[in-house]
Amino acid sequence: MTRFWPPGESTSRPLAPRVAAPREPVDPARIGRRVVRRRAKGMDADAIAAALEDARFHARQASRHEDLADDARGPAELTEWERIDQLLAAAPAGTVYDPDVDDVVQAELTAEAAAAAAREADLREAMRIAARADELQALRELGTLEQTEPRTGDEAVRDELTRRAGGYVQADVDAWLAHALAAHLGHYRDPAAREEAAGLLTPPVLAHAALLAELARLVPGADVNELAFAARLAATEPEAAGALAAFLTRVEGTPPSRPPAGPDPVSR
Repeated sequence: MTRFWPPGESTSRPLAPRVAAPREPVDPARIGRRVVRRRAKGMDADAIAAALEDARFHARQASRHEDLADDARGPAELTEWERIDQLLAAAPAGTVYDPDVDDVVQAELTAEAAAAAAREADLREAMRIAARADELQALRELGTLEQTEPRTGDEAVRDELTRRAGGYVQADVDAWLAHALAAHLGHYRDPAAREEAAGLLTPPVLAHAALLAELARLVPGADVNELAFAARLAATEPEAAGALAAFLTRVEGTPPSRPPAGPDPVSR
C-alpha cells in the first residue's frame, strides 16, 4: 500500500508520547484571595477592619517598587479584604467570617470544579485520540486500513495523524474516510453523523465522498480502483469535484434532450 509520510522519512512511526495530565493553571490573584480567606476565617468585623488597614499599608509600600508593578497577588488580596469588610459591615453584629457560607467563594469553587472536570474530560479525549491514532497507524502498516470501519471521533484522529506527519495530508486516511462516508460505513450509517462530518472533515474529503456516492449510484458495482481519479480530482480541485457531484445528481431520471421540432417533411 502506498505510504504518504513526508519524503525522506521512515514510514514506521513510534507511538505518540503519553498525554500529560492537566494541571490547574497558576493564578496569583486566586492564590491571593485564598490566602485572605484562610486568614479571615473566624474574624469579626473589627479584626477584618484591622487586617484591611494592614493590607492598604502594604499596598502603598509595594507601589513604590517598580519590580512589583505587575504583581497580581497583592492587589487581589487588598480587593478581597475590602470585599469581606463590606460583607461583615452588612451582617448582624457579632458575625464572624466563614468562607463556607460566602456565596462568592462557593460560586468560585463550583466554577473551579467545573473547569477541573472539563480539563479531565479533555485529557481523556486526548488519550482516546492518541490511542486510536496508534491503532489506525498500525492498520496502515498492515495494509488493512481499508477493511476497517470508522468510529465516532475518527475525524479528530485524522487531524492527529496529520499533525504527527508534520502537516502532510494523509491521503490514504482521507480516501478511507471519504469511501466510508460515501458508502455509509461505520458510524456514518447514522445520518446525524454524516451531517456532523460536514463540519469536521476538510473540503477535499467531503468532495471526494460526494463524488464517490454519485459515481456509485450511476455505475453500481464499480471497483474502487476504477474510481481512483475521484481522489485526485477532489485533492486538487475540491470545488470542481463538488460541482461535478452536484451535476451528476441530476443525470438519472432526466429525459434525454431532443432537437427542436422542425417543419413536417411530408407537408413540404
